Amino acid sequence: MGTSSDRSAKSAARGRGRRARDSLSRAIILEAAEKIATSEGLESLTFQALGKELEAHPTSIYRHFRDKDELVLELIDSLRSRSYGGTLKKSDSWRDDLRSSARHIHEHYLRYPQFAFQMAARTTRRPMEFSNVEFALDALLRAGLSPEDAALQLRVFGNIVRGLSSMEASLLALDPEIRARDELAWEVEYRQLSQEEYPHISSMAGQLAHIGDPRIFDLAIELYLDAIELRASRTRVTPAEPEP
Repeated sequence: MGTSSDRSAKSAARGRGRRARDSLSRAIILEAAEKIATSEGLESLTFQALGKELEAHPTSIYRHFRDKDELVLELIDSLRSRSYGGTLKKSDSWRDDLRSSARHIHEHYLRYPQFAFQMAARTTRRPMEFSNVEFALDALLRAGLSPEDAALQLRVFGNIVRGLSSMEASLLALDPEIRARDELAWEVEYRQLSQEEYPHISSMAGQLAHIGDPRIFDLAIELYLDAIELRASRTRVTPAEPEP
């Protein structure tokens, strides 16, 4: 039979590294989740992996998140808040406001390329998403669109911004060697194509933009804003002149 000190040492060894049950919080779990997903990918983000990272029993995480999906949605909204929370301020120009919103979202995607697919496809139903939608709707209404058209254009605007952003982010998430080969194609293969078979590509090979060329996103947004301005000018209702 061991001594009291031996039993205490064994007990300490068994409990060493195990986090106290009440020491977890949503913020601590989200921080660990971001670390796992960033380094190993979202597919590796499991409650088992979180338990190991936090030195806690995986079941303790269920006290804060009912499942992985809730955790991922909370993480996405948390990352948005960290990236540009509080930076979208209404100005006198609806164009400047939509442009600012688009650029903040674009920069956010490039900052967290591992989350691009989930950020583009999911509806988080959380504060940052609500704020983004409210901000964009306000700008679209100030552009002169009807409420019905503004509601439709909100989806178009979001799809354009998220679609382009996620494409660029996905490129960043590729294996560096694969990404380098794809980018090099525009410098090598395209310039070596037959002039007889591909006359336009051959004559403009030196001008073709790379996939991640930052000018592409800005140009797409400006084209969209021009289209909104033109659409609003065509549909804006002119107030009737008062009768004499």
